[in-house]
Amino acid sequence: MNEDALLHYLTSTFEDVQIQTVQGDHYIFYQTERHFPFATLVTSDAHDTVSDLNRPGIFRLNIGLSRETFHSVFETDTNDEDYTVLDRLMPHPVYGKMHWVCVLNPGPASVETVKTLLAEAYERAATKGS
Repeated sequence: MNEDALLHYLTSTFEDVQIQTVQGDHYIFYQTERHFPFATLVTSDAHDTVSDLNRPGIFRLNIGLSRETFHSVFETDTNDEDYTVLDRLMPHPVYGKMHWVCVLNPGPASVETVKTLLAEAYERAATKGS
């Protein structure tokens, strides 16, 4: 799934999704309330360098989860991960302690899990917004 396909999936699958793009990074919100995104798609090393996002065609999808879901996927908030590996779900390198996960260039190994986690993150955002 490339960057454009992922953004299209978000806007065509979930109602009232707003995407704000700042310097190539995409912040995905529920409705127009832009207090905190439920997911982000980053394309550069502007915020951290651990994923080496300056490689051509590489992006990182980040998803905010509930504590329960995060801990059902990972035993701890952070792991000793190689954050440059593609298509593998990992705790976020900076925000893992806040129950965010990430994946570089979701593909066959992670895309179905990513879709499930995006649905949960969207529902949490929609519930908070209502």
